[in-house]
Amino acid sequence: MEKVYEDPDIGAVVLRKTSRSRRISLRVSPRGGVTVSMPWIVPFRVGLEFFLSRREWVLETIERQNKRFVDEPILSPGEIESLRKEAKKVLPARLSELARKYSFEYNQVRIKHNVSNWGSCSRKGNINLNLNLMRVPEDLRDYVILHELCHLRHPNHGPEFHALLESLCPDHRSKEKELRKFRL
Repeated sequence: MEKVYEDPDIGAVVLRKTSRSRRISLRVSPRGGVTVSMPWIVPFRVGLEFFLSRREWVLETIERQNKRFVDEPILSPGEIESLRKEAKKVLPARLSELARKYSFEYNQVRIKHNVSNWGSCSRKGNINLNLNLMRVPEDLRDYVILHELCHLRHPNHGPEFHALLESLCPDHRSKEKELRKFRL
């Protein structure tokens, strides 16, 4: 269930009740806009008050994002489809290659157009990779793939996960930082 508040400077702010929300949270995304997520029990007016109390932060965040992504255009549906075709050829092959090299076994791979992550790994051993990985340098693609492969053994970001990732990709922290420069 959701309602939309029209802010005079920001535009549409989506107030969304979800069963997964345990607390009120605020998200600002270059493509997705501004969203306030809240538990079902929380009244919409409380979500709106939460947004209004953080409105200046939202404006600053939007300005920062606009500066950061000024040279990176948002893709058209045709460009996304073209990228999807390329990703379906390249990413599963590279995943398979790295999995063999480091003795990982996964179940399935899917190519998705996610707006919130570069990849994910399910407890069933399925790996999802974002088609936008085709827009980043190859070494960053490999980092994301290795990150997801490490989740096959450690489904969290605990010390064992980081130790394994460090052994496979010693400069993973710098790659993670570099990856933040790219839009999903």
